[in-house]
Parts: sequence; C-alpha cells; structure tokens
Amino acid sequence: MSITVWIVLVLLILANAFYVAGEFAAVGVRRSRVRRLSEDGNAWARQLLPFVQSAVELDRYVAVSQVGITLSSLILGAVAQGTVAVAMAPILAHWAGLDGRTAESTAAITVLIVLTAAQVLISELIPKSIALQFPTEVALATVLPMRWSLAAFRPLIAVLNGSASAFLRLVGLGSSRHRHLHSPDELALLIAESRDGGLLEPEEQRRLHNALRLGRRTARDLMVPRSELTMIDADLGWPQAIEAVAATPFSRLPVYRGSREHVIGILRVKDLVHQHISAGPPARLESILRPFATVPAMLPGDQVIARLRERRAHQAAVVDQAGVIIGFVTIQDALNAFLETGGVVS
Repeated sequence: MSITVWIVLVLLILANAFYVAGEFAAVGVRRSRVRRLSEDGNAWARQLLPFVQSAVELDRYVAVSQVGITLSSLILGAVAQGTVAVAMAPILAHWAGLDGRTAESTAAITVLIVLTAAQVLISELIPKSIALQFPTEVALATVLPMRWSLAAFRPLIAVLNGSASAFLRLVGLGSSRHRHLHSPDELALLIAESRDGGLLEPEEQRRLHNALRLGRRTARDLMVPRSELTMIDADLGWPQAIEAVAATPFSRLPVYRGSREHVIGILRVKDLVHQHISAGPPARLESILRPFATVPAMLPGDQVIARLRERRAHQAAVVDQAGVIIGFVTIQDALNAFLETGGVVS
C-alpha cells in the first residue's frame, strides 16, 4: 500500500479533528471576549464575531462542523476499507491460515475497530478537550477554514437545516438554536467552579452569589406598596402642602391627582423650600414637580439598580402589566436588599 494512502488517511483524521474543535470552540467561546478582541483590531475576531452574536449564524456554523465531521468520517471509512482492508486480507489469509472470504471479513472488522479507536481518541476526545480549555484561541484559529467550508457547503447546509427545522416544527418542538443561556443555579455552579479553578477570589465569588440572589428578587419584592406610601394630593393648597411635607421624614414624595393610582410627579422637599423662600407660593403645586421613571413589576432587582443609575433617578414607580402604578422603589431599597445578603456595591 502506497504512502499516499496513509497520507490521505491521516489528513482525513485531522480534518475530522479540526471540525470537532471548531464546533466546540464556537459554542463555548464568550461573545464578550470576541467582541472586545474585534474592537481591539483582531482580524480573526472580526471574522468570528458575526457567528457568535447571532443564534441563526451560529446554527449554520455548527452545521458546517457537522457536515465536515460526517463527510470526513465517511470518506475515511471508504478509503480505509478499499485500501487497508484489501491489503490486509492476503496477509491474514497467509499467516492465520484463513480462507479468502474469512480473511476479508476479519480485515474489514479489524480496520473498523482501529479506525473507530483512532477517531474517538484523535478526532474527538483530544480536540474537544483542547477546544473546551482554550475556546477563544481555538475559535480564532479555525474561523477562516470554517468560513471556507461554509461557502463550500452552503447549499447542502440550507437543505439540511431547512429539513431539520421543518421536522422540529412538525413534531411541535420549534427550531433549535445554540445560545449561551444558563439558569441561576447553573450560573452559581459556574461561579463555584471558577473559584475552584483559581479564576475568582473567595470574596469575588461571594459578591457574585449575592448579585445572583438579588437578581431573583423583582421590583415588586423590593418596592413599597402604594397603600403604604406617603403621598400628597396635587389639589392641596400651599399651606396644606407645607404641613404635609413637614409631617413626614421623606425628602421626596409622590404627588397624585384624583386617585392615588394617578401619580403626576415627584415633589422634592428641597424644591418646595427653595420655591417658598425665593418666589413664594406657586400658582399650582405641580409646577415644581419632577418627572419620575417607571419599571415593570417583574424587573429583576439587579436591573432595577442598573436602570435607576442609567436614568440618574433616585426612585421609580413600579407598574403592573396593565400599566397601573402599584408602588414605588428607590435605589436605596434595592441597594439595601443587596447589602442584606452581604454584598458590596462598587
């Protein structure tokens, strides 16, 4: 058997390993890392970024790997059976005293077992382990050949993906997408593994766990219900408004008109005092009111903090699905909930 055949077999095994590594690296790589490298001018990251940002593109990218793995495995088996097994049969017949048909069957089975073992070790386990340990490096190293393969296999991938999606819809499962989604419990496990692997300090792990616990509480859990709020009627006269403000320890009070559900603004005690000293009573109380932000009742606690900071607001009205105000949450409420778990806000 010629050396060319052995070279072809080795190249097919390596091709299989390449597609396995490319698939696991693309699924495991962090999008934020690729995006940062792309922004820093890394050419390979710019090539990879469109595929890891889009679930549809990532699905096609993985499909390329699957097609490459399947084709290389089929060709490898065909070439090996047509060359190695054929060359081995006469040797087995001579040394083992087998008849021609038995020798051919034995050679075919032997080649199948050896190829399967080689593929599992060289083309599956080793590249998978490398890709999982170094997903960014492997994904960047394989992106260009993967894009070439995508261009070559595009018609075949379109047919296969279309057929798979149609079948999934037919059985009521919908379309499958490769997305980096984790439940809070899975995230907690990943944080613990990162600490065990030396990537996080114990204090950092504790803070991340506290943030996750805050994320499980919603704006509804953190708010002060509307029935417990100190509020002011917009139709109060100026003296009555001053008396109401003086009777409460709060520096910001929601102001409503007609119904406590109809909040029209926030009265800051500082604004009221400034108006009283500098210009006297205004014609209407609402002329010195400030607007307020709103957040959905089911917004996670960590996002409540982020949204209030983003809008530079101290408090926000919490609204239900119908848009009715059911309470108010302050940034201090959310921060206190975080600190109750032992968190540290930076």
